[in-house]
Amino acid sequence: MVTKVRDWLALLRPHQWVKNVLIFAGYIFAGNFKLPPPKAITDLTFVLVGFVSFCLLSGAVYAVNDVVDREKDRKHPVKRNRPVASGRVSVREAAALAVSSAVLGLILALLVAWRNEAPLFLLTAISYPIWGALYSFWLKRVIIVDALGVAAGFVLRVVAGCLAIKVDISPWLILCTLLLALFIAFSKRRHELLLMGNNATAVRSVLGEYSPQLLDMFIAVTVSMTIMAYSLYTFTAPHILLGDRKEPWLMVTIPFVVYGVLRYLYLAYQTDTAGAPEQMLRDKPFVINLALWALTVLLLGWLAR
Repeated sequence: MVTKVRDWLALLRPHQWVKNVLIFAGYIFAGNFKLPPPKAITDLTFVLVGFVSFCLLSGAVYAVNDVVDREKDRKHPVKRNRPVASGRVSVREAAALAVSSAVLGLILALLVAWRNEAPLFLLTAISYPIWGALYSFWLKRVIIVDALGVAAGFVLRVVAGCLAIKVDISPWLILCTLLLALFIAFSKRRHELLLMGNNATAVRSVLGEYSPQLLDMFIAVTVSMTIMAYSLYTFTAPHILLGDRKEPWLMVTIPFVVYGVLRYLYLAYQTDTAGAPEQMLRDKPFVINLALWALTVLLLGWLAR
């Protein structure tokens, strides 16, 4: 029974739930952590519950995706070990788990929407599994649209985090998230294409439309645009985090972003990290850089009080 529970949990891919930390972006960049303690703690609680909600919703999406792709996953050297593809979890069990996880996630989203009078958060939460279904059954089969579909999932997380505590959604935050997610998605497609070679289309049909050279160009473009978008954001956007000051203090965080993006690019080309982006959290230089970036952002926010 313990083994079966582990397989059920593995189906929800908890190791990928780290992507849901994007929900905290609105709380941080809107400067809500600087509010009086009661309000700051209340908003943080809403974001935390929203985070758990999206972990459950994303788990449901992963479960559905594994059911849809079970035949192709069996031809993949790594994905064939997934619970459904390996036969450790039946299709019926996976479907039941996906429904249960989605329902629990939506109940938590309803709780946040009700307690904080944020109906748009609930709407975004409902949109997430709908997006997941569209991606699993259609979007991932269309070249470029498949990467945009992945990026849309990241953007929905950021939007949800802002709506949960009713703060303005910065278009710069959306743009930076979109471009960074595209970079990660194209890097993953490149890794899959090189790993599978002539058998690439057997595990992902859209890979037949790509080539390593084309993906190299897509990656180069999105890397450049990501760094440029973040730089322009720090120089020109009004920063609620900094008390709406016009001084571009956030520009001091640009080196951290440049290093982080280039470090990911290095690992994507030199290791198998691109195949499982969450492995970046095992890379000490990347984690240290990420921590320094976060601490610098928080410090600038506190200094601007």
